[in-house]
Amino acid sequence: MYHKMILKRFAIYLIRVFSLLFAVSVISFALVSASPVDPVQQYIMGAGPVSGEQRSEIEAYWGVDRPAAERYFSWTSALLHGDFGVSLLYRRPVIEIISERFRNSLALMMCAWVFSGVIGYSLGCVMGMNRDRWQDKIIRKLCYLLGSIPTFWIGLVFLMVFAVVLGWFPVGFSTPIGMRDSEVTIWQRLHHLVLPAFTLSLMSFSNTALHTRQKMIDVMNSEYILFARARGEGRWTLFWRHGLRNTVLPAVTLQFASFAELFGGSVLAENVFSYPGLGSAVAAAGLNSDVPLLLGITLFSTLFVCVGNMTANLLYGIIDPQIRELRQ
Repeated sequence: MYHKMILKRFAIYLIRVFSLLFAVSVISFALVSASPVDPVQQYIMGAGPVSGEQRSEIEAYWGVDRPAAERYFSWTSALLHGDFGVSLLYRRPVIEIISERFRNSLALMMCAWVFSGVIGYSLGCVMGMNRDRWQDKIIRKLCYLLGSIPTFWIGLVFLMVFAVVLGWFPVGFSTPIGMRDSEVTIWQRLHHLVLPAFTLSLMSFSNTALHTRQKMIDVMNSEYILFARARGEGRWTLFWRHGLRNTVLPAVTLQFASFAELFGGSVLAENVFSYPGLGSAVAAAGLNSDVPLLLGITLFSTLFVCVGNMTANLLYGIIDPQIRELRQ
């Protein structure tokens, strides 16, 4: 019965995802078409003098001279056949660039996601179990401070302190300069990944910590905790048997809901640390009017966030049996 319910919800979610992708594609294409920046002019800039005839041939090849509706249907038709177009900036197929850059961005975002989840949940539990004590006051002020500071500013400070002054981490990039990709070891990649991942994790761990703190306080003030204390259970037993079980689900919810925020923060972090991921690619595509790459990354990021939210919804029923019973 539960498996049928999962399949039904999965089918409904797929319909929603495809509807959302269609809406995002229409809006994104309309915004790009209404942009005052001429992609043809950006393409031929720096290529020397171009005659009017050559410019007309480029416009005809890209279909810029056609109506927006016709260009949209032509683009979606090619998209349904797996053709995302060719990047004007990198002169390579868009799908190859997304595949290559996504591996770097995925490693960065997953490390930051794990860091923020573990650190945020741990600090939230410490604050909730020590309400109004010195541990709670110090960590809470730290969360408020880090939650109000922009990600790029934290990245610049970390870059100056830990990379330039102390020299503990490299200044930027995902691999050492001058080395082939096949020569780079896993430890060198991790060494380049730690600082941007930790910077990105600071963006979302404050929310997880503060929400976990409040949930832990609510749990510790509940009647079943009062009954457990009357039975002589200690603080560690109360946390392990009751607090941990009742605060994991909200923390998981926040973590999966932070996918969109995490992807947005990666754009700033990757540009600060010159990290070659989707964030730096979409910034370069926007600044250079690389329409095929910009639209491709937009759709891919939308799909990525939707998959994260769908995974969270499916995990709810596995983590919390009460939600499973309500859905049945």
